[in-house]
Amino acid sequence: MVYFEEVRRHIRIDAAHVYGGLLATLTALYEYHQIPYEGIPVGTIKKKMTGKGNASKEEIIKVVCAKGHASCDDNEADALATLHVMKGKEIRHVN
Repeated sequence: MVYFEEVRRHIRIDAAHVYGGLLATLTALYEYHQIPYEGIPVGTIKKKMTGKGNASKEEIIKVVCAKGHASCDDNEADALATLHVMKGKEIRHVN
C-alpha cells in the first residue's frame, strides 16, 4: 500500500501543474502494476498529528521529533507524519 499527501489546493499555478502531472504519473504507475494507493489530505495529516488542520511546518516537525524521529526537514517530517497517521488507520478526512 502506498500513501501520499493529497494536496487539494495550490496557490501557484506552476505548482498545481507539477502536482497534477506527478499525480497522473503515480496513478498510472500504481494502476498498471495493481499497487493499492491512497492520497491523504494534508489537512487530515496536520489535524491528526497536532490537533490543528492548519498547523505550520515547524509544528509538524516538533510533533514528529517528539515521537522519536530526528527529522531533518519538513519533507521528511511530512512523510513520517503520514506514516504515523496511517498506522492508526482510523482516519476521517478533513475538508
